[in-house]
Amino acid sequence: MKNKADYIRGEVINISTKNKAGHIAPSLSCIDILVALYYSAMSYKSENCLWEERDRLIFSKAHGCYALYAILADKGIMPKEEWEDFYTQESTLLGCMERKLEYGLEAGCGSLGHGLPIAVGVAFGALTQGKNYHTYCIVGDGELQEGSAWEALQFAVKHVVDNLTVIIDCNRLQAMDFIVNVLDREKDDLIRKLQGFGLSPIVCPGHDVVKLVDCIEEIKSSPDNKPNVIIADTVKGSSLKCMENVPKFHFRMPACSQI
Repeated sequence: MKNKADYIRGEVINISTKNKAGHIAPSLSCIDILVALYYSAMSYKSENCLWEERDRLIFSKAHGCYALYAILADKGIMPKEEWEDFYTQESTLLGCMERKLEYGLEAGCGSLGHGLPIAVGVAFGALTQGKNYHTYCIVGDGELQEGSAWEALQFAVKHVVDNLTVIIDCNRLQAMDFIVNVLDREKDDLIRKLQGFGLSPIVCPGHDVVKLVDCIEEIKSSPDNKPNVIIADTVKGSSLKCMENVPKFHFRMPACSQI
């Protein structure tokens, strides 16, 4: 799976530099998480995005959608030409994705903080209807400044929404700066806050696909009557040294000479 993650990284870098637009650094930090889900952990059918028993992914950090679109194209879920035209005038895809069930996009999450409440609702709905599918939600650590995320987690703990796995892309950066400079919050503070809400977060290397898969499978096979939370330790802009941990590249594209 490491080779697959490297291939997806190459696709993201190639298409983003060709079309000269998009949030490339936030996409690079979550590629390994998405590969772990789509090539191992998640149950779904590439040929039928409306299969009722499919696992659901709510991609809350929707601005990182380069990574998700590349995988959907590789899996044959999204037409290759749609992916290659992303951010051109011909494209029907948005930079902060919208709901397109025919492409496997379960929810529009352009406004940060909305994805986790949606995921809790989807998972809770499955419980009340006796459905067996699992719901995953990928959130950025920066968007956990939104109160709606914590309201959703409170509800999920109270109502034992244990068919939900939240994966936090913990790259320590938000749009303009390091999180610690905005809120004076480190990873350990996030862990303590999650524990205070009744959760048991597990920290996992966010760029090791095999360990991510092992972590996901371990927590799913050991239910403890609460939502699962994985903190994936990641690097924003991972694999492009000029972009790694550099706040300005949240929006910007690197020069070709920097790649």
